[in-house]
Amino acid sequence: MVILEVKKLKKYFPVTGGVFLKRTGWVYALDDVSFKLNKGETLGIVGESGCGKTTLARCLMGLYDPSDGQVIIKGQVVSKLNSPQRKKLALNLQMIFQDPFESLDPRQTVKEILEEKYMIHGKKNRKLGPEINNLIERVGLLPEALSKFPHEFSGGQRQRIGIARAISMEPEIIICDEPVSALDVSVQSKILNLLLTLQKTMGLTLLFISHDLSVVKHISDRIAVMYLSKIVEMADADDIYNNGLHPYTNALISSIPIPDPEVRQDRIVLEGEVPSVENPPAGCRFNTRCEHVQNICYKKEPKLLKNTKDPNHLTACHFFF
Repeated sequence: MVILEVKKLKKYFPVTGGVFLKRTGWVYALDDVSFKLNKGETLGIVGESGCGKTTLARCLMGLYDPSDGQVIIKGQVVSKLNSPQRKKLALNLQMIFQDPFESLDPRQTVKEILEEKYMIHGKKNRKLGPEINNLIERVGLLPEALSKFPHEFSGGQRQRIGIARAISMEPEIIICDEPVSALDVSVQSKILNLLLTLQKTMGLTLLFISHDLSVVKHISDRIAVMYLSKIVEMADADDIYNNGLHPYTNALISSIPIPDPEVRQDRIVLEGEVPSVENPPAGCRFNTRCEHVQNICYKKEPKLLKNTKDPNHLTACHFFF
């Protein structure tokens, strides 16, 4: 069952300059992004910094108003809802942020941080003591943590608090915006395993954003690869890693370190700079760095189409390599 659908989502930011700050152009942060997220699955979003991953997350959360397109949650078009309806819908959609220190109020105790969600949604009159205790224990912390402040915890513990806050309203969808990138490698696996456990016990649907392909492979059912504000490939996780079709996807996969010094790693090194999102190239946006580029790549933009051999494997390329 489709629980979240994104249709032709666009987000443009104006570029201003001069004495009167007139608009001189646009930053094409998201450009025609579409996908469906099924209930209970994990969709990984990967790509280089600046490709639009976080902008996508903020548009889904309502922190940014899309320039065009639709976000549909459980059959409801978010842009058509009034404020009370959006607030009710927000119970089903929560977010775990990249930096657990900046996303937690340093002036509040952990108990106050967790109680805040209940106050916002009018549930403060409930007896929250046992519920808050159970919540903090579910993420692997002791009840004594409730009386402490965020600065008294390690990075991994702070992220557990952020996860506890995200699941406090028992949402159906959680957007994870690089939730382990600010953590030590030794802690990352514990946080990922915690998310997988919560997904299983709570029936969560996850949208997992990261630039680390090895992390995404560990947690995702499907993976969407983004380049310069567009999705260029989307398929099951195993297909992406074992049978990637887009040249950019293959370059990313080749960059994953192999933990064996005796195995020679053949990396695909992309030449050239990533084009500016203010002035993306005509045709295929990867044509400035692709070693397989041909004339059509400069003239016509490829659509995200199904592979003839596998209808679940979508690729935006004029040629399936």
